[in-house]
Parts: sequence; C-alpha cells; structure tokens
Amino acid sequence: MEPGAAIRVEMTKWGDRPHWEFDGIYLGADEHGEWLGFPEGTLNRRPGHEFVSSVDAVTLVTADGWYVPTFQAPGIWCDVYIDVSTPARWDGDVLRAVDLDLDVIRMSPEPLESPADWMAGPGETFIDDEDEFLEHQAAFGYPADVVAAARSTADGLVPLVRGHAAPYDGSHQRWLATLNDLRARP
Repeated sequence: MEPGAAIRVEMTKWGDRPHWEFDGIYLGADEHGEWLGFPEGTLNRRPGHEFVSSVDAVTLVTADGWYVPTFQAPGIWCDVYIDVSTPARWDGDVLRAVDLDLDVIRMSPEPLESPADWMAGPGETFIDDEDEFLEHQAAFGYPADVVAAARSTADGLVPLVRGHAAPYDGSHQRWLATLNDLRARP
C-alpha cells in the first residue's frame, strides 16, 4: 500500500457483531509496524453511537500483536488508547480485527476539568472495561485461549506504556507529522 492511500477500519465484537467503523489514510511503515492516520473530523460509527474526532490520531498495526494502539494529538482526554483485539488483518484496503473489550489507556498529562468517574489521573495508565470483558466472555463464549491472550496482552502493555517504551515514547510524532503533510498536499 502506498502512503496516502485511503483505508477503512472495521472492528467487530466476537461472533461477527458490528462495532467501530471509520475511514483513514495509510501513512507508511517502520520498525514498529504499519501506521494509519485519522485526521481531526473523522467520523467514527458503531451501532447506536457515533462521534467526530476532535484531534488527529495515528494507529499502529503490528504483524501479530493482540492489540491496536492509537496515539492522539494533544487536546483530548487521553494520549494513548490501545484496543486489545485479535491480531489485525488486511482485507484489501480494509483493516479488520475483533475487539476484545479490554483497553489500555494513558491519560493526557494535563488535568481534566470534569473527568468521568472511571478515568485515572493526569498521565496515568490503566486497564479499562474489565467488567465488559468478564460479561462478554460468558455472553459471547470467548474460547479460553482468546481470554488468556487478551488478559496477557493487556497486563503486558501496562508497564510498557507506563515506562514510555517504544513505540509509546513519542515514536508516533513523526507519523502525526506525516498525516499533516499528506493532508496538506493539493
């Protein structure tokens, strides 16, 4: 895929249940994997909910990781949001993965005016949606190996994100700049 190519992301929940869908731009690849860009104003939809992103974001797709990290430009409540998922796979220009509920989140370093009860403090990293993960294991029948992979992935990501290990060390900044450059082209 060439930088600047239009792509689509289609996440499902277990059992091929629809979840988030949105369009973006293929940015390129580095030692961490492939990078996708989602400019401010991107429409994000799932059944029963939609929103328009208020900042630019870039997402990393690794070869076999059970996670999809998104790095936000400054200006919203978190700077890293990692969906624990089945390994993402390309189907032409559509990226597909199954969201497994657990999220690893690093809050923005700036204090929020009115944080939600579930949010951590400025700059803190935590695992979100543990309750949803437990509910969906039973409701959707997650296999034991999927449960183990999701749990292990989430637990393993927390110290990496907290410790600002690559790619959680600012590696995404060059890809936010690439997104901006591609968007500025006539």
